[in-house]
Amino acid sequence: MSRINPGDEKFHYSDNSHRWIPPDHDFPQEVWDEMVRQHKDQHLRPPKRRRVARRSI
Repeated sequence: MSRINPGDEKFHYSDNSHRWIPPDHDFPQEVWDEMVRQHKDQHLRPPKRRRVARRSI
């Protein structure tokens, strides 16, 4: 299951679908395509697990 992290809003519309066209019309499409590709790869990575400190007995 994917999730939207803080800062990912620029890659999504309000329905959580991905933006394929850059929000700024002056932004290079090729650069935006690569940024979206990298962003989508993050959706596929498993979530980071929090480390729990071990106590010595």
